[in-house]
Amino acid sequence: MKGIAASKGYAIGRAALLSTSEIELDRTRASSVEAELEALDKALAESRIQLEAIRDKAAESIGEEEAKVFDSHLLLLEDPEFMGAVKDKISGEKMRAATAVSDATDFFKTMFESLDDDYMRERAADMKDVGHRLVRNLLGHGEGSFKRYDETVLVAHDLTPSDTAQIDRNTVAAFITDIGGVTSHSAIMARSLEIPAVVGMKTITETVEEGMWVVVDAIAGEVILNPDEATIKAYREKKAAYAAEREKLKAYRDVEIIDESGRKILVAGNMGSLKDLDLILENGADGIGLFRTEFVFMDRESMPTEEEQFEIYKEAVTRLTGRPIVIRTLDIGGDKQIPYLPQEPELNPFLGLRAIRLCFEHEDMFKTQLRALLRASAFGPVQIMFPMIGAVGELKQAKAIVESCKAELRAEGKAFNPDVEVGIMIEIPSAAIAAESLAEEADFFSIGTNDLIQYTMAVDRMNPTVSHLYDPSNPAVLKLIEMSIQAAHNAGIWCGMCGEMARDPTVTRKLFDMGLDEFSVTGSAILELKQRISGYLK
Repeated sequence: MKGIAASKGYAIGRAALLSTSEIELDRTRASSVEAELEALDKALAESRIQLEAIRDKAAESIGEEEAKVFDSHLLLLEDPEFMGAVKDKISGEKMRAATAVSDATDFFKTMFESLDDDYMRERAADMKDVGHRLVRNLLGHGEGSFKRYDETVLVAHDLTPSDTAQIDRNTVAAFITDIGGVTSHSAIMARSLEIPAVVGMKTITETVEEGMWVVVDAIAGEVILNPDEATIKAYREKKAAYAAEREKLKAYRDVEIIDESGRKILVAGNMGSLKDLDLILENGADGIGLFRTEFVFMDRESMPTEEEQFEIYKEAVTRLTGRPIVIRTLDIGGDKQIPYLPQEPELNPFLGLRAIRLCFEHEDMFKTQLRALLRASAFGPVQIMFPMIGAVGELKQAKAIVESCKAELRAEGKAFNPDVEVGIMIEIPSAAIAAESLAEEADFFSIGTNDLIQYTMAVDRMNPTVSHLYDPSNPAVLKLIEMSIQAAHNAGIWCGMCGEMARDPTVTRKLFDMGLDEFSVTGSAILELKQRISGYLK
């Protein structure tokens, strides 16, 4: 059976079905609003205690950074929009507390799932996890359970972050689910635990039987039910070979890639939060090619202060011990909303008020971030990058605001690097076409292929009916990339790539031959990419 390989590896074991008691909601009107609100308060307190315990266990078994997801779950219990919607349903519509929580959860979960942004879609899983916990506590239902075997393959319709955090890697060899994707928290935790996972299998819970032997091929994204002895033997050999190969990749951890002309090619990491740094550093990244700062602004009820931002950026910079870090300014708006920065609905958010355009509209917010970034530059080689630049005028406007922030900091006697590099993402076709002019104003380029391909091909990559047209190898896309690299080199600046295409084995050689200076990828892909590019030098 086919699915999506969410965490690589092989496993052989017996299927253990996660059992969760069916929840039936009472949709009759509540007899007492006060009693329902009191029950809600009690369930919130109980849920808070449970989540704090799960967070502590996750910190011990997975790591402190990975456990921070449960801090966002705790924040959801206090979220004014979520809790406000629940209480409105209880008070205004006389709903019972469990029904009100369920309906509010479904509303926010659907809203998050509809957004074309990996980070925001992850919020849907958080919403579902927290909402279901509250409902179970209101109705007196316990946690899901499953049988343990010597080698257990956990089978579930879906695994919440809470479920995944409590998995014992000593007894669970892999997990497989009906739904899910590679960016869900459960998949991220599976990768942190180094547990193979195949998700999005649609009907695996209806097909597999308790105790059945299964093979999990989380390289090909396949699950084999009731394998014969020959298949089991073949996969035990694959499993051993894979482990040996992973061990061999560690030899590339400290490898420097220098081509025949003496040019150093960097393999850097993409990070969305500080928790990503451990794996990136463990795998010997040459730096950070993309620090998405959106997480600093999300999962909170108010705008982060300059000091709060400065401390986060400073920690990232100091942990890199002298390696460069490209920090992208806030890329939000349109489909990505933050509750304390309300925006008017847009017919086409991907072509609307987002990223640098939104920052120009909210200059005080933009300057607060720039001041924090500049102050962090006193502690290491920070490179500031602007997203969604489509014309030279926009870059000049952004640079002028940076200069005004420098003047303020200078007057206040606060330290910063006056020569901090300022660059742009090439993700709009107009930027690639105007790359020569932009290169005269920028200190570096980084090609954001996710949007560049989407805008060039007029294809929504998240729309399954047209996603097959989303093609990194399309000649038009490759031409725009080549134009950008050449324009950068002609102007004496470097050009990297921080989109998913940077790790795509079908185009890595083409990008290498074009002269790409930096490949920036997720932490788990760094060693494999170093090995691949090193092979081009032989």
